[in-house]
Amino acid sequence: MKLDKPGKGRLEFAGRDHPPIAAAKIGVIIANLGTPDNTDYWSMRRYLNEFLSDRRVIDYPKWLWQPLLQIIILSKRPFSSGEAYKSIWNEEQDESPLLTITRNQHKKLNFHFTKGKYKGKILVEFCMRYGKPSTEKVLKDLKEKGCEKILFFPLYPQYAGPTTATANDQAFRVLMKMNWQPALRTVPAYFDNPLYIKALANSIKEAYAKEKNEPDHLVVSYHGVPERYLLAGDPYHCQCQKTTRLLRNELKWEKDYCTTAFQSKFGPEKWVGPSTVDYVAELASKGKKNIAIVAPAFSSDCVETLEEIKQEIAESFIEAGGKSFLYIPCLNDRDEHISAFIKIIENELAGWI
Repeated sequence: MKLDKPGKGRLEFAGRDHPPIAAAKIGVIIANLGTPDNTDYWSMRRYLNEFLSDRRVIDYPKWLWQPLLQIIILSKRPFSSGEAYKSIWNEEQDESPLLTITRNQHKKLNFHFTKGKYKGKILVEFCMRYGKPSTEKVLKDLKEKGCEKILFFPLYPQYAGPTTATANDQAFRVLMKMNWQPALRTVPAYFDNPLYIKALANSIKEAYAKEKNEPDHLVVSYHGVPERYLLAGDPYHCQCQKTTRLLRNELKWEKDYCTTAFQSKFGPEKWVGPSTVDYVAELASKGKKNIAIVAPAFSSDCVETLEEIKQEIAESFIEAGGKSFLYIPCLNDRDEHISAFIKIIENELAGWI
């Protein structure tokens, strides 16, 4: 198809009354979890309601879960969650760190794909599964700009139903409302990508190099899931264990020095373990007084890392007798991390570019 002018215009063989059509392009969307607009009660309630109403996140029957959520949980939790977000809020830009970091990741990716051989052919945007910018808005905007092919990239190294799957679900739901659907590809889990593992290892080496005393132990902490997810076939737990093994191999460390734990338990049922908050206290009681912790399941620092790990889990370790607690930041917009993203994107665009 050829347009009679660059950008939006008429097909050269179409009549003057034909609707404008943008020149064909390829879109790339990086998708993160999401963030509240602010830390006040109603902003937190809107965000938590959307998040906790997702059946991928909480899969209890609606008749049981929704009354509990609406009447009890959402009357109290917005206050405590709001305080957690206040303690890490980016005051300068008046937004959560996750939004700041995801925007920075987007800027670096966009810079790469809007120059050189890709100039004008690939558009890069970011969206959030919960909150703004929404998956629906971003996907529709790219379609309006002429993206007939879109690569959707959930920024979760390990696949899980409550993360990767729900992000993809939302993109598919948007397609269901569109008369002219773009072709859509989704990026698979990248937990075993060599560039990702090397970037993780290098971030740990850099953090260690700045310490006077090398930590006695490295805890590799992942967001937890109910144990029944594992038993039902969700690969998340296994992919987390493999991430730790690959990281340990890259660093050439002994198995006993670098171990896996899981954080953020919610609700009464049994979750995969050990629980990070209890595990670090156990390490302290066994004589490991100087530990480090890294969180490879998060592509961006967020409330689970900056508040839960750096504050709550660190406090548990110190109260149990620990002395030095080193939190190693997520890969965020480190150049190595962005380079890994670029290689993953280019690989998944094979046949389109």
